[in-house]
Amino acid sequence: MPVDLVVLNQQIKAESQFINKILTEVSKVVVGQKEMLEGILIGLLTGGHVLLEGVPGLAKTLTISTMSQATSLGFQRLQFTPDLLPSDLIGTMIFNQKTGDFAAKKGPVFTNIVLADEINRAPAKVQSALLEAMAEKQVTIGDQTYKLPIPFLVLATQNPLEQEGTYPLPEAQMDRFMFKIIVTYPDKKEERMILDSMSQDKLEKINPVIDTAELMRARELVNQVYLDDKVKNYIVDIVMATRKPSEYGLGRLSSLIAVGGSPRATISLTRASMAHAFLEGRGYVTADDVKAIAYEVLRHRLILTYEAEAEDMKSDQVIAEILQRIEV
Repeated sequence: MPVDLVVLNQQIKAESQFINKILTEVSKVVVGQKEMLEGILIGLLTGGHVLLEGVPGLAKTLTISTMSQATSLGFQRLQFTPDLLPSDLIGTMIFNQKTGDFAAKKGPVFTNIVLADEINRAPAKVQSALLEAMAEKQVTIGDQTYKLPIPFLVLATQNPLEQEGTYPLPEAQMDRFMFKIIVTYPDKKEERMILDSMSQDKLEKINPVIDTAELMRARELVNQVYLDDKVKNYIVDIVMATRKPSEYGLGRLSSLIAVGGSPRATISLTRASMAHAFLEGRGYVTADDVKAIAYEVLRHRLILTYEAEAEDMKSDQVIAEILQRIEV
């Protein structure tokens, strides 16, 4: 059935107005950080998990908690430490003396938004428990499996500086994150605005903009965003170029990329592009939507060789070369 782009465009333009309202509410307490805010919104609209990497003090935790208030979603913050246990995350079985039975006591992961603060400080067993929650939207307590609430989203943070006492995330878990966003310092103007806001004794009250039902409705609309075959081929070419660069005239990158993007990268790039178009109030995806989120989707999925490290090549530089070469 042919898609009526005019009608779809008008519908999405009208029903995506809440995005600006959310950003207005969040801007009451968070200055700047547009890329981080857009990434979290795309995560909410697609169900994709987001990894935020940045030095302390850049309002990562504040942004996530504020976003949960503006969207009326349940929120739990977990500080990941080396002594954290899986039961601290997912819950455990408690013995009831009256009945003589064991009952499940659900952990903080049973909420809509989980902030996994400094995720790389937790040991492998905790990472494994979180991986099941991220991948399957369920957890296992004892011999029982429990579904997590819908929507469910993991927003994780990690500090790129302090690596002592950390456990690097395995590739399988990194691949479960739709986005990896590099959170940077504010510019001079934003820094002054932050300083001025510090004169207030308390933070502004955040008003809920949408509820869970409206968010799920928005997700349905994101799935209806039109994706032309040419754009689909463009996405596939970008991901394939990370695996077989020589076939796309990028022979130089063959010695720099050890592992390219997985099929999950293709799916994430597609869904994130559709959500980005929705944020822009459009009912169709353009190549610019793909380019706008390509770095966030691919940077943590590419594994570079020792030769790339010797040349001080970063994933973003490799992605930039691919985007310059691949045409729609």
